[in-house]
Amino acid sequence: MNNSVENRFFAIVCGALLVFVAPLFVLFLFLSSERADKEIRDHISVLLVANAQALAKPLWDLDEESVTQISATVVSQGAIVKVEVRDQSGQLDVSQSTIPRSFDGKLVQVSRAIIYNTVDGPKNLGSISVYYPALGLFSGLKQEEVVFISIFIFAVLTVFGTALIGNRFFVIQPLMRLTAAIEATRQLGSRHHVDWQSNDEMGRLAHSFNEMQTKLESEEKELKFAHRRATDIYNLTPAMLFSLDEEDRITAVSDYWLLATGYNRAAVIGRNFADLVTPTTRDKFVKRRRAESGLTVTVKFVCLDGRAMDVLIMESEAGAGAHDRLSLSVMTDVTELKASEDRNHRQAITDHLTGLLNRQGFEAVLDNKIAAADAAGQELACLFVDLDRFKWINDNMGHAAGDMALVELVERLRGHLAPSDEAARLGGDEFAILLPAKDAERRARAMCEQIASIFETPFAPDMHLSASVGIAIYPHHAATAAELLQKSDMAMYAKKRDGKNGAQLFDNAMLDRARSRAEIEANIEAGLVDDWFEAFLQPIVNLNGRGIAGFEALMRLNHPQKGLMPPAEIISVAEETAKIVRVGNVIMEKAIANLAKISRISGMQDTYLAVNFSPLQFEPALPARLAAFVGRHGIRPERIVVEITEAVLMHDNPEIRMIVTELRRFGCRIALDDFGTGYSSLSYLNRFPVDIIKIDQSFTRAINDGDDDVRQKSRMLIEGITTLSHKMDCTVIAEGIETEEECRTLHQMGLDYGQGYLFHRPQHAATLIEELMASQSAVARAS
Repeated sequence: MNNSVENRFFAIVCGALLVFVAPLFVLFLFLSSERADKEIRDHISVLLVANAQALAKPLWDLDEESVTQISATVVSQGAIVKVEVRDQSGQLDVSQSTIPRSFDGKLVQVSRAIIYNTVDGPKNLGSISVYYPALGLFSGLKQEEVVFISIFIFAVLTVFGTALIGNRFFVIQPLMRLTAAIEATRQLGSRHHVDWQSNDEMGRLAHSFNEMQTKLESEEKELKFAHRRATDIYNLTPAMLFSLDEEDRITAVSDYWLLATGYNRAAVIGRNFADLVTPTTRDKFVKRRRAESGLTVTVKFVCLDGRAMDVLIMESEAGAGAHDRLSLSVMTDVTELKASEDRNHRQAITDHLTGLLNRQGFEAVLDNKIAAADAAGQELACLFVDLDRFKWINDNMGHAAGDMALVELVERLRGHLAPSDEAARLGGDEFAILLPAKDAERRARAMCEQIASIFETPFAPDMHLSASVGIAIYPHHAATAAELLQKSDMAMYAKKRDGKNGAQLFDNAMLDRARSRAEIEANIEAGLVDDWFEAFLQPIVNLNGRGIAGFEALMRLNHPQKGLMPPAEIISVAEETAKIVRVGNVIMEKAIANLAKISRISGMQDTYLAVNFSPLQFEPALPARLAAFVGRHGIRPERIVVEITEAVLMHDNPEIRMIVTELRRFGCRIALDDFGTGYSSLSYLNRFPVDIIKIDQSFTRAINDGDDDVRQKSRMLIEGITTLSHKMDCTVIAEGIETEEECRTLHQMGLDYGQGYLFHRPQHAATLIEELMASQSAVARAS
């Protein structure tokens, strides 16, 4: 209803009248009626008293006529409409009534006994009863009260009417105008204003509504302008923009999108975007869009002319609800970029020198090859190829010659590869070959023979190469790609250790060796952290008199559970892992500290300490470190002998030459260890400042060999080395002396010193010191 507010106001006012005014009016009428009834009763009471006295004598005398006259007089009084007079005996019953026939109201009866005073006293002769109509609410009103009520009702009606009229003009009318403006705005879409001016709440409401309409109208204009501008930007932006609904249907496309794809707007609006994507990438687009709210995906888009271009689609949510999903997407042509990425990817996984796969590409192909082998029910052989002596070629003939050899090797290898085979250069001189076959081991061994034949022809004059090949078979030896490559690598290193130039099939014993090596590595690290390394000392004696001239420091690892561990494997693993530097520093410091303790023993003040150094220890900081150790313990530098092997000197490294010279200048002596076992030992005497020559123990054992020829040649070599060394002012020490015969023979040959089990075994420093002190005490007692 349009006037529902007015009707509710009318109902509220009427309700207020009924609740508050009507009860008061009814109460007033009730009180007026009570008052009038009381007045009538009082009048009748007085009248009955008087007439009861007047009737006493006639009723005593049974004078009916007099009784009737008196009754008629009573009934004519005021409100009385009926009188009844009865005596006690029932002989007299007079009734007078003025009640009209049409009266059907209620009568109120008032009675009084008639008493006659005789000589015998009062006698009750009978009763008189009068009747008057019962008064209603309005029956007792006086004229002035009627006037008052009329004025009151008029005032109430006036207020009621005024309220309705005021509500109509000052509330209903502006509300109807406001409603009309709102309805017009809703139906016509334009912003209508309320024509109402006042200073009250309705005026402020109308003013606020008009301001709101003005602001909304301004915002709508801005929105329309922004929409037009967005539409212009959407169409004029040089980017392929499009929008999709929740069903992946195209709802809008930009002009540039149409220009780039060749379609017209009417042909594509409403089409499913996936229909415009090639079947090979359609599933990817659909799955990614369902899974992601704002996807980024690259697909192939089919243009109107049938041309397929690689496009990068980046989508963002433009609006979302319970059942709608609008998006804004930009489509970028990345065909050239994709081609460039493919080229870069090929370059990234290809070795630039040989054209084979590099390590990254090989690892990616390896997974695919394993999957293909599983699908075809085949095996897969992995050959890990490492060239022998290739470092020598790079160092002596130059890297260009090495690169040429690698290229030539790959050219020769390609002729032996089947289309299903895959070869890669993993780095440096390491290669890997994958061979899928039903019997992969047989195929691998055949390929190894072919690889061996490749190296029969020199790669250049005086450039002879060979290869060590490790073989692992999937799934017999490995279950994963990484494991297959690892185990073929282990097999290759096993072949390297066994003499190079050949092939080795992986077996589980290699795992045991690998675990053993890993255990040694862990022990080395734990030994460095927990101080398990000790410097054992083996005395070096003068062959003429057997007096101790010095001590050689030997590394030992004293494991808390396993005890002393073999040093050869520990040194080998420490050198391979470059931990030999840390180990060597520990042994050097402990050995110098032990020499300081031994120097306190009488007669041992001039003994020297020989310390073995790995090639990796010859770093620029070595002279300063050694100087710090000897300075800390008060040892003269000339008492330190630095033992080096041909492995240190063979490459004639200028840095190593400089460090050796610096140690010599500092005062240390230089000893050439294992002399005679290398290819060019004599040349080192000329190129390096050597003070001591240590003849290898293999010559020592051979001087008393049962074969006369071997014995004779060994003695000649030792004599020659000794003579030459003495000519160059070098001291000669024989290693590995175990028998008196060997000692006597070497002494006769002119050697200066010797060491071996015949004299002393390597011992813990504390034990050796106890022996030396005990020996000194025994000599003192004997003298």
